[in-house]
Amino acid sequence: MSSHELIAAARRLRDAVDLLRFSAPVTHTLNPLAYAWAPHEQYLSQFGNGKKRVVFLGMNPGPFGMVQVGVPFGEVNAVRDWMKIDAPVAQPKSPNPSRPVEGFACTRSEISGQRLWALFSQRFPRAEDFFAEHFVLNYCPLAFFDIAKNVTPDKLAKAETAPLYAACNDHLRACVDALNPDWVIGIGKFAETQAKTALSKSNPSLNIGTVLHPSPASPMANRGWAPQAAAQLAALGIW
Repeated sequence: MSSHELIAAARRLRDAVDLLRFSAPVTHTLNPLAYAWAPHEQYLSQFGNGKKRVVFLGMNPGPFGMVQVGVPFGEVNAVRDWMKIDAPVAQPKSPNPSRPVEGFACTRSEISGQRLWALFSQRFPRAEDFFAEHFVLNYCPLAFFDIAKNVTPDKLAKAETAPLYAACNDHLRACVDALNPDWVIGIGKFAETQAKTALSKSNPSLNIGTVLHPSPASPMANRGWAPQAAAQLAALGIW
């Protein structure tokens, strides 16, 4: 399978969600698939070829990760130094002054991404070796903010999540068709639930599991996320 299918699916998702509008508590919505398309396309092109044994699925972009550089869990150092991705990042159509987009110049670290990519890069010192059998996607491409505060998709108004989740489900199914994984692993329970909703009927033989989300908002994740996640993957027979 070629990365062209992933790129086409990402374009469809980008354009579909760009039309959506969200009410309180959301004050700002950022779509990194639009303004950070160049590094996102590079990520898909560089690492999205061939069958993957495992697809990891995150929730949505974090303010100092994918919001900055267009790559899921996009901790700047991991994306630039390990993945060797560096491409221009434009400005959002409606910037959030409380969460400015600085691209690869962002000096803040996305803790979730730092933890996730550190685990993967320690096990696979070369990014190419990790991506030979693994891939990382986000379920929802949009970042939502209440001024500076991050708003997760599960906190949105139900009427507003229906068209959003429909577009995200279509995208996830297209990615699974392209990557043909044996496993989809939700990074956190939200992603696992969405994966089951989107994929259980269309891909009944697909294995769907979960690992603990690496967010610092999770007390469990702050008690050594990497060994817990590695143990969960080992218990599933993945590692």
